[in-house]
Amino acid sequence: MQIGTSILLIAVGAILKYAVTATVSGVDLSTVGVILMVVGVVGLILSIIMMSMATRRTDTVVQRDVVDDRRRV
Repeated sequence: MQIGTSILLIAVGAILKYAVTATVSGVDLSTVGVILMVVGVVGLILSIIMMSMATRRTDTVVQRDVVDDRRRV
């Protein structure tokens, strides 16, 4: 899950929790909204952790110049 997907889940969850007043039989939309927000926050935290671990793992490649001491005549 990437950061954009996590933010989308948080936004949809907040809309379901705070803005939707419709009722559906057998489904509590407020609870679904809270679940989506929690999943979005967990995904956001995991994405940030994975991204920071990936940047730490990249090694810097050092190029070494080879000096040829032989003289050309």
